[in-house]
Amino acid sequence: MQTILKQTPQSGPVLHGLRCLFLGIALVVVGCGPKGPSDILSGKVTLGDQTVSGSLTFIGPGKKEVTVPINPDGTYMVPGPERGENQIIVKGGPMLPTPNPKASADMPGAGTGAKMGGVAPPKKYENPDNGLKVTVTGGKQQHDITLTP
Repeated sequence: MQTILKQTPQSGPVLHGLRCLFLGIALVVVGCGPKGPSDILSGKVTLGDQTVSGSLTFIGPGKKEVTVPINPDGTYMVPGPERGENQIIVKGGPMLPTPNPKASADMPGAGTGAKMGGVAPPKKYENPDNGLKVTVTGGKQQHDITLTP
């Protein structure tokens, strides 16, 4: 037994409408995939000629706070910082291991190929009124932070 589907004059517009609906949904789903932040603030934190370990907190004009770690090499990255003038707080933290190809057998961390990275920042930078500020303008922005004793 064979079933034959007959197209009626009304089914043409209905099928066309369904095709357009499914095409529209597919385009919306494909266009709404995950995207990274378009604004990124990055830089390096130093105290003299040494890198700093710990974390940074950025307080934007709307009082939104974003805290990020300072990497063992002193670098940091803030995805999606609030645009405008941000106050910066620097807090000390644990010294993280970083690769050390020159570690000898009698040095701490020998056998792991690691050394401790970064120095603690001065306590005065833990206060929001420490004078550290950056104006975030948008896009990819570089801002190095130089601390003084």
